[in-house]
Amino acid sequence: MKRVLTVLALLIVALAAGGGWYVYSKQPTRQGQVALQHLQGSVTVHYDERGVPHIRAENETDLYRALGYVQAQDRLFQMEAVRRLARGELAEVLGPKLLDTDKLFRSLRIRERADSYVAALDRQSPAWKALQAYLDGINQYQDSHAAPVEFDVLGIPKRPFTAEDSISIAGYMAYSFAAAFRTEPLLTYVRDQLGAEYLNIFDLDWQPNGVLAKRRASPAPVLAASDWKDLNALARLSEQTLADHGLPQFEGSNAWVISGNRSKSGKPLLAGDPHIRFSVPSVWYEAHLSAPGFELYGYHQALVPFAFLGHNLDFGWSLTMFQNDDLDLIAEKVNPDNPNQVWYRGKWVDMVTTEQQIAVKGQSPVTLTLRQSPHGPIVNDALGTAAGKTPVAMWWAFLETPNPILDGFYQLNRADTLAKARAAAAKVQAPGLNIVYANAKGDIGWWASALLPKRPAGVKPGFILDGSTPQADKEGFYPFSANPQEENPARGYIVSANFQPVSPTGMEIPGYYNLADRGQQLNRQLSDKNVKWDNVANQKLQLGTTTAYGPRLLAPLLPVLREVVSDPAELKLVEQLAQWSGDYPLDSISATLFNQFLFNLADAALRDELGNDFFETLLPTRVIDAALPRLAASADSPWWDNHNTPGKETRADTVKVAWQASMAHLKATLGADSAQWQWGKAHTLTHGHPLGMQKPLDQIFNVGPFAAPGTHEVPNNLSAKIGPAPWPVTYGPSTRRLIDFADPAHSLTINPVGQSGVPFDSHYADQAEAYIEGVYYQANFNEEEVMANTRSTLKLLPAR
Repeated sequence: MKRVLTVLALLIVALAAGGGWYVYSKQPTRQGQVALQHLQGSVTVHYDERGVPHIRAENETDLYRALGYVQAQDRLFQMEAVRRLARGELAEVLGPKLLDTDKLFRSLRIRERADSYVAALDRQSPAWKALQAYLDGINQYQDSHAAPVEFDVLGIPKRPFTAEDSISIAGYMAYSFAAAFRTEPLLTYVRDQLGAEYLNIFDLDWQPNGVLAKRRASPAPVLAASDWKDLNALARLSEQTLADHGLPQFEGSNAWVISGNRSKSGKPLLAGDPHIRFSVPSVWYEAHLSAPGFELYGYHQALVPFAFLGHNLDFGWSLTMFQNDDLDLIAEKVNPDNPNQVWYRGKWVDMVTTEQQIAVKGQSPVTLTLRQSPHGPIVNDALGTAAGKTPVAMWWAFLETPNPILDGFYQLNRADTLAKARAAAAKVQAPGLNIVYANAKGDIGWWASALLPKRPAGVKPGFILDGSTPQADKEGFYPFSANPQEENPARGYIVSANFQPVSPTGMEIPGYYNLADRGQQLNRQLSDKNVKWDNVANQKLQLGTTTAYGPRLLAPLLPVLREVVSDPAELKLVEQLAQWSGDYPLDSISATLFNQFLFNLADAALRDELGNDFFETLLPTRVIDAALPRLAASADSPWWDNHNTPGKETRADTVKVAWQASMAHLKATLGADSAQWQWGKAHTLTHGHPLGMQKPLDQIFNVGPFAAPGTHEVPNNLSAKIGPAPWPVTYGPSTRRLIDFADPAHSLTINPVGQSGVPFDSHYADQAEAYIEGVYYQANFNEEEVMANTRSTLKLLPAR
């Protein structure tokens, strides 16, 4: 028995040692010396207490090569996963369940655009040379180190990273903004299948010009029942593709700048917190870069060497999403005698057909046939090519504009004047971004960056357009000077929060903008001339959890609730809602009650008309946020009637049903005692890793859950989809940054999880609790403070 126990003990020790060695072999190397090919001189990397690399090189090329190397140490699997998603190559490593996702992204033609984009780049430009050095650093790391654990689990082969991969990721970013893909089929269905009166709650003008109508040759609508089913499936696939794989999706953002005459320090203040889907690792990789003539503390995305957010002692900027509509869906008229021809500008025109092979793990490759009309790729081919289906083409600015975005961000990383920042902003054409800027000289500015298409007069691109008419065509693009923008306004501040901006020409800019409530909340506070702003006040503003949305929606319904609710205990809850300010701290009961009621109100009013599938499509869109307050205020809306009953329901009838359903669900979920319905118990944040989507791997790779304050469309925009309790947070501030240009070396920042994407690394999740508690860390910038906070030093040396 002793011998058996001894052998077992030795086996356990051996297994533990082997497991420990395996985990250790995957960890980043942040100490010692490493030889790199193609370096011209030595590079020093100081890692601080949060794992942020401070990279000092003798020239820019070495600087970007070193950035690629150290970022790959922390984020190689993130780089691999996002390039595979963007290029439609997930099924090769994840199997046939990802085939539809791959088909969708192949149909977007991101791969082809990346190839043509890279072919046209100037090989002598500084941006190209920097990109090549950065990719070389990544590839040198990959070639010389053990693959990440995720590669082993999924059987991912190592492949070099290329410029085409980087541009493909830019395409993914542009697509993740494209709310039109997930909204236009829904709005067109409401208009064509339910009627114009049902559109009123969506705050859309009824404009038949340029949208689908009945063909003269046939009394039937252009889109048949099978087409609606397919379009909704496409919208749902688009949403699920972005939501289900633990990868970043871009949603909204806050940014503001305050001029020196409104600040305590007398210098501009910059604040920013882009709203992006939470993931492990988080989207941003912080790095402090320094070379002769260049220094920047920046926030980098996977496979992009230039910071999308950044600052130094002289200037800084943040981003929000413009949310202009840069994607049109266009239903084509097919030649009844030739299904490969569509009617275009007065004649039948052939569609171009190509085939691609999609590798599928454990199966033979799948052939995907792709078609393209003169308007763009046929996107519903991703669902198959059954006979009789209406081809729906996609016009997308990412495919149709020059979009020198790499050069634009290379220049923005060096834009120490308003003029340089403006020139860089003009080169960002798709996706549309708001660039919010300040410098130590005292300037503040904002530019809505996009190449805006000229659509024919009267066209409403919020609906699927009719490809057989000229209304689907584009008449060129507007000049950048027509884009919304401001420089040094007299009010002394600029706020950008995804609300609809105004062009200096007054032209209409279609888009899927967020509600104005969040921006209005920020504007109310920033407009107080009695306040002299500093970063302490900016923290409170950035962490705010209140807007007027909830009280605004409830106001017309409170008299109805008082009429239809009879239980005394429930009437007390109604009165609590009447006194509620719209705030979302962790202990709020009214916040929980309101969000459950919000879902049940939408469910009771809208599901019967839309059906289950389109109702589920509606819930994560931006248009529902505008629709529900308008519905609540409209006593005679046709939505109140339940189509599944013989009678005609009123607003009071439906509100009563929604309230009763809310009470029943909260009691079943959170308990019969309403005092236990605190917001923090029902609203939680878990940072999901792609492998954490499967149990029990979630226990290893995911981070959380954490009780989360805030909600959808408050400044601290920790958002969950409208639905029944509990509410898992899906997106929110992807970082929080505050910079006072009187002391830019002591900016404040936070990462939602940690710098590293390597499981079991000390920086994998070391900021997660601080983030949810609203803590900020000082970013190290001055050389003395970098050295004082250095925890390890890595020297990169030229290979001999």
